[in-house]
Amino acid sequence: MKKVYFIWLTIHCTIWTFALGVNVQDFEPRHLIVTSVFLILLFLAPLLREKPRIQILLFSVQALLTILIFYPIYEPIPYAILIQSLIMAEAVFYLSRTKSLIVIAVQLISAAVILITSSLTASQIVWCAVYYLLLIAALLYHQVIHNRGKEARLSNEALLEEYRRMKRQLLVEEQQARQDERMLIGHEIHDSVGHKLTALLFQFEAFRLTAAEKDKETVEKLKELAEQSLEETRQAVRSFKQREGSGLQGVIRLIRKLEMESFMKIQFSVKHGAFAAPLTGEQSFAIYRAVQEALTNIMKHSSTREAQVIFESPGGSIFRFEVINSAPHNRYFQEGYGLKSMRERLEKVGGSLEIDFGAQRFLVRGTIRLADWSGYDD
Repeated sequence: MKKVYFIWLTIHCTIWTFALGVNVQDFEPRHLIVTSVFLILLFLAPLLREKPRIQILLFSVQALLTILIFYPIYEPIPYAILIQSLIMAEAVFYLSRTKSLIVIAVQLISAAVILITSSLTASQIVWCAVYYLLLIAALLYHQVIHNRGKEARLSNEALLEEYRRMKRQLLVEEQQARQDERMLIGHEIHDSVGHKLTALLFQFEAFRLTAAEKDKETVEKLKELAEQSLEETRQAVRSFKQREGSGLQGVIRLIRKLEMESFMKIQFSVKHGAFAAPLTGEQSFAIYRAVQEALTNIMKHSSTREAQVIFESPGGSIFRFEVINSAPHNRYFQEGYGLKSMRERLEKVGGSLEIDFGAQRFLVRGTIRLADWSGYDD
């Protein structure tokens, strides 16, 4: 809308420059005062865009002021017609059909007063009348086409929003169905394989107590192997019970979703073996929620829909993530509920949160200390 306003303003300034420059010697002080009032109303109009009744009054007053401006000056009649045409065009563009017709009626009355009191011939007056009729017909036709295009655009936006809602609902249902299936598989593994391995451990222990001394070492190795198998089975069951949407893989899915549905431009990079970092389930979930909250804040509060997400694990001792938004930010920034919750969630899993913002950048950096790698050296 700012661009449209400046286009109207440029056209007005151009016409008024020529209108005042052609016969400025014929202008009296009262003409200049009325012209100043007209221009003041021109600048006030965009401030009252949400109040159509006041806009009707402003356009009508501007139409009546043209009588005082161009009467009894006869030379700049073409510029008077152009200015009146602009008033009618603005009324048609900003107002509804009924309200714009009120402004057009007032404008035609002022135009008739100027034309009748001017020194124009009858043929020139007829030509002006035909011009006004054709102009009104063209403006009203444009208004119809413009309103149809606006309705079509609103309808398309509503359909797009409904499509996104249904797509999100379908994704949630699909994830729920997948999670239910994973839970069912986990229960099956727990109830069948897990119970049989537990029974096998009891049998190994009973056999070890009655076995010969030379067989006890072999039985002990078999028992350890069964215990390892049972522990791996339990880990598999726990992994089935975890939701797919969290963790580092969930962040990738979140980024894809925001790029497709919210038209965000996200640059995602992984450095220093971040995906190989030994994160626990709670740490992965905390990272996912933190990145999700940071990207959501960018969508809500930033003037741009661009972000940079960086994962890194320097030295293998810490995991660090950064969400960067390159856009002007309010220098009086204060942490809200979302960032405070993010900080508390990271602190619960042994991490910390840092906020760094400047004139052209806003950065959210999270750091989590990892478990010792020594257990993976064997």
